[in-house]
Formats: sequence, structure tokens, C-alpha cells
Amino acid sequence: MSRTPLIAGNWKMFKTGPEAVATAERLTDLTRDTQDVDIMIAPTFLSLPLVSERTRRGTVKTGAQNLFHEREGAYTGEVSAEMIRAAGADYVIVGHSERRLLFNETDQSINLKVKAALNAGLAPVLCVGESETEKDEKKTFSVLDKQVRNGLKGFRSEQLGSLVLAYEPVWAIGTGKTATPDQVNEVHRYIRALMEKLFDKTLANAVRILYGGSVKPENVSELMALEDVDGALVGGASLDADKFVRIINFKTER
Repeated sequence: MSRTPLIAGNWKMFKTGPEAVATAERLTDLTRDTQDVDIMIAPTFLSLPLVSERTRRGTVKTGAQNLFHEREGAYTGEVSAEMIRAAGADYVIVGHSERRLLFNETDQSINLKVKAALNAGLAPVLCVGESETEKDEKKTFSVLDKQVRNGLKGFRSEQLGSLVLAYEPVWAIGTGKTATPDQVNEVHRYIRALMEKLFDKTLANAVRILYGGSVKPENVSELMALEDVDGALVGGASLDADKFVRIINFKTER
């Protein structure tokens, strides 16, 4: 099955509103003629509506970096899926390793966020991945099994048509380390087989599985050549529009 690649940029806690708008406008200009690749950038909540307004007529879509699972209420400092959708976003990143590690997010809370995203018409980008200790202890597959199984607990396959999965080995995020093509291929095949086991072959073949972990222009072509890699979740390299577009144009980047 042919799956349209998705190249997503997670801007994390970088860029003021004007800086985010300037980068988004530059990226929109650079990708005006881009075809056969979906593009998403996830600025901060404060910049999201500003960036969405600038990109809505181009090829670049926007996403949020997080959400809260309730629709509204006395939850000081939180942002709902409905608010994110109203700000112009199409995607939301859920369960990023930094959220799990620094903010104590659990598989159970992430499951609620996936549900909230889908109910609001957002495409959740569900992040999964193992730590360096878990990798060294050969627990990669058991960790991924738990995160995927619990993160998607209670869903039916027909509810997950917009779901995107992102494998981001924690030990490769922001470290300059990248999993080898053989490692990435093995893990992505495992995740796709797990989706078939948990749901069905149709969903397993359709779901896009991104790789995230020190993706850069120099290694993206090799990663994207792998059969079960359907895109990339990019951190630092997405902050520079000219560098990020080289990742987006992975078919010609050598």
C-alpha cells in the first residue's frame, strides 16, 4: 500500500510569535511546489494561531505539541483539543518522550489524549520509544508493545484512520545519535505487525509510522528508503526553514 510520507517538525519551546511566523512564511515559500509529501510544523501554543493563519493557503499544516484530555473546565494552564482545532491545527503530538519523562505522563493519560484528539477532528501523532537503559537491557519490543497497546486501548480500527505513530528512541533525541537503518527497519516492522495484531491488516498497512531521533538532511534519504518508514518527526533541524526543506525534499537529498 502506498502511504503519503509525512515530515513533521516539532519546534518544542523555541521561537517567539514573530520568529515562528517568519520561519513559517519562509517554509511556506520554499515548499510552494512540493508534492507527494505532507508537511506539518508544531509551534508553541502561543504561536499556533499565528502560524496557522500564515500557512493555511499553502502546503504546510500545523499541529500542537500537547493537549489536555478534557473539553473545558477548571484546569488552569491547560489547552483542549477543541481549542487547538479552533486555532487552525490539523495534528497534535501525543506522548512525546519529554512529556513522559519531564511531566510524568502515563500510557493511561496519553490514551485519554488520543481519544480527545480524535473526537475534536485532530490527527494524533502518538510517540513511542525506549530509553537507552531499556535498549541495553533488550526491552525495546516489550516497551513498545506496552506503549502502543495501552495508548490505543479501547479503540476500534475504524476510529484510527487519522492516527500517526512516531517511533522516537529516547536515546537518539537531541543527542546526535541515530538508530541504524537496520534497527529502525526492525522496529518499524514490529510496530506495524503489532498494529495488525491489535486491530487488523487494513489499519496496519495504512497507518503512517514516522522515525524521530536526530533526523537531519544528511541521513533522511537513507531512513526514508526503508519500507516501513513513512516520514520523520524532526526536532532541532526543523527550526531552520532552509535546513528543514532539505529533509522534506528527501527524494533529492543525497
